[in-house]
Amino acid sequence: MSIKATAEPIIPDATQDTVLRAENLNVSFTTERGEHIHVVKDVNLALQRGRCVALVGESGSGKSVTARSLVGLAGANATVNADALELDGETLLNRGESWWRRVRGAKIGFILQDALVSLDPLRRVGKEIAEGIRLHRRGTAAERWDLTIATLDEVGVPEPEVRAKQRPSELSGGLRQRALIASAIALKPEIVIADEPTTALDVTVQAQVLEVLRQMLEAGTSVILISHDLAVVAKLADEILVMQGGRIVESGRKEEVLANPQHPYTRQLINAVPSEHTKGTRLSPGADATATTLFGERDASQHQASVPLLEAVGVSKQFRGPDGRWRTAVHDVSFILNRGETLGIVGESGSGKSTLARIALALEDADTGEVRFLGEPWTAASTAAQRQIRKRIAVVYQDPLSSFDPRWRVERILRDAIELATPDSSGDWRKRAIELLHAVGLKEHHLDAWPLQMSGGQRQRVAIARAISTNPEVIVLDEAVSALDVSVQAQILDLLADLQVQLGVSYLFISHDLGVVHHVSDRVLVMQHGVAVEQGIADDIFNNPAEPYTQRLLESLPRLEYAQLREASVRS
Repeated sequence: MSIKATAEPIIPDATQDTVLRAENLNVSFTTERGEHIHVVKDVNLALQRGRCVALVGESGSGKSVTARSLVGLAGANATVNADALELDGETLLNRGESWWRRVRGAKIGFILQDALVSLDPLRRVGKEIAEGIRLHRRGTAAERWDLTIATLDEVGVPEPEVRAKQRPSELSGGLRQRALIASAIALKPEIVIADEPTTALDVTVQAQVLEVLRQMLEAGTSVILISHDLAVVAKLADEILVMQGGRIVESGRKEEVLANPQHPYTRQLINAVPSEHTKGTRLSPGADATATTLFGERDASQHQASVPLLEAVGVSKQFRGPDGRWRTAVHDVSFILNRGETLGIVGESGSGKSTLARIALALEDADTGEVRFLGEPWTAASTAAQRQIRKRIAVVYQDPLSSFDPRWRVERILRDAIELATPDSSGDWRKRAIELLHAVGLKEHHLDAWPLQMSGGQRQRVAIARAISTNPEVIVLDEAVSALDVSVQAQILDLLADLQVQLGVSYLFISHDLGVVHHVSDRVLVMQHGVAVEQGIADDIFNNPAEPYTQRLLESLPRLEYAQLREASVRS
């Protein structure tokens, strides 16, 4: 008999196998103005031993706040109330920080979303992991170091002995995220709360991390998974809780929720997942974005330029590692980006994608080769010439928080970009800032927000609003939608498509999400160990890959297999 997913809240049972329980959990925040904002409302959750419960929903839906309240990290200005909030039958309410320090890491591991912000920028990652082990008085210094290296290797960090001696800024986004995961699971806690644990990971490493979490589940570890990637949720979760506006609007076994969703919001989330089947279609409901209202029409004759808009010719770059050895980040890579085109760049973490992007932006000097803009020198141009071109090339980085001035509110971030692009706009900057926020799915009140107060997805939307404020001809998007839930990701991808059609803007689109890359790209370049191993028309690459490496990437891609989910639902 099939068990239907329900939109009604489920009161969790306190069974022997329940390791974590929340009943009518409510979390509110007090603002500087004394206002009370209720962000988590009557949430019920029961986590059994060796099981995985997934929380899904839009940015700001309350997923991360719910998770943080379970480990005593809701914040100093937060008020947490519940009829019951228990770990192994012991209450979590009104606990002091010294008690929580004994629990975090040993009993509950917490994998945060922003690795660059979460890791100490001044400390080598191996020392940071070993320090967490030391605080729980585990082993000798040598034993702690051996455990650190073993855990880094377990989560798929290549050359773990070398990477352990590097600082976070010296690692790619994927390697930083894996180091953060290693710090959370080193002591083998009985519960792991994973807040977007695979957000910054390429598909092959994502598969390794999911396999680590799966093995932990089989060994009896319990997992709370927070993710906007429904394919990842389908691979790991036993039960799904769908959150909207701080409430659980639907819950049930994953087979029922994904294959037979009852709530309109759940159906909207599922329909927003990009793939090869969605190419050329809109992912988000509602009217088309009005890019021309923001920027006006660009001269249509520019769209027909025969000269490539951006061209890399034989670009190479090496870096010296902490062991003194030179490593090749990019080797003899060439590409062409035409006007109004999207070139997707894919590859594993550390394959050279972001280094290539920095060279294309003239933020990194190539050892050999050059990048040209409209046939003219760009990376080799003078500082004055680069300054003129730079307004025509924008970028959205992988870690939005690290690209903002922490002393600035959102209004200052956007105002600075608007006035830099149009110095005579001092009187109109606020109106334009509001239009930009609306274009990326945010509201006027977000102008007053500090980036640290925003969710990861909201911060990424601010970064995209800043990028499009200059009306650029090229936008380099380095994992630009990696932090976004599927519905907001759909809005942003549709917005980018509208800008491209109406204004002829071109995208250098770097992503580990192959479904997104296939959806947006005209052509694709596949990188491995700094080399472009394959490039061509997107459909050809995805449907008939020639290189074994590309084939392995596609085989590792998690997918929502609706037919299998429906079959499992019927069998139950």
